[in-house]
Amino acid sequence: MGLPQANRLKHWRDFKTVYRSGIRRSGRYLTLRGLQQSTIPAIAKETIAPEKSLSNNHPPSRLGISISQKVSKKAVVRNRIKRQLRAALRQLLPRLSPGWKLVVIVKPEARECEYAQLLRELEKLLVKAEVLDGH
Repeated sequence: MGLPQANRLKHWRDFKTVYRSGIRRSGRYLTLRGLQQSTIPAIAKETIAPEKSLSNNHPPSRLGISISQKVSKKAVVRNRIKRQLRAALRQLLPRLSPGWKLVVIVKPEARECEYAQLLRELEKLLVKAEVLDGH
């Protein structure tokens, strides 16, 4: 089971924008890039369903995962890491502040990493970036 549709960062333009002008926080296994989204114009508010928007002026946070072949040449290994990250993000999603675009970049050291380590490091990076509510 993936992330909810409203919380997915899918287009290459969004990734490029986050890379170009977002913040960066690094850990041993992961790097977090984040960009605070601007407020939604009044016209766009009407098109978004009320349950999709978590705050008055902010859209829900959108998340993407970037994992290159430097991590592993085998797609099986990369997909396993992506599944673990999606599960960790799904667990942390209710605690995320609304209005962020986030990209989680996987480092090659993450090959030997277990789910608990990924979850702990992801949570630490989100707290450092002040994206997690109750940081």
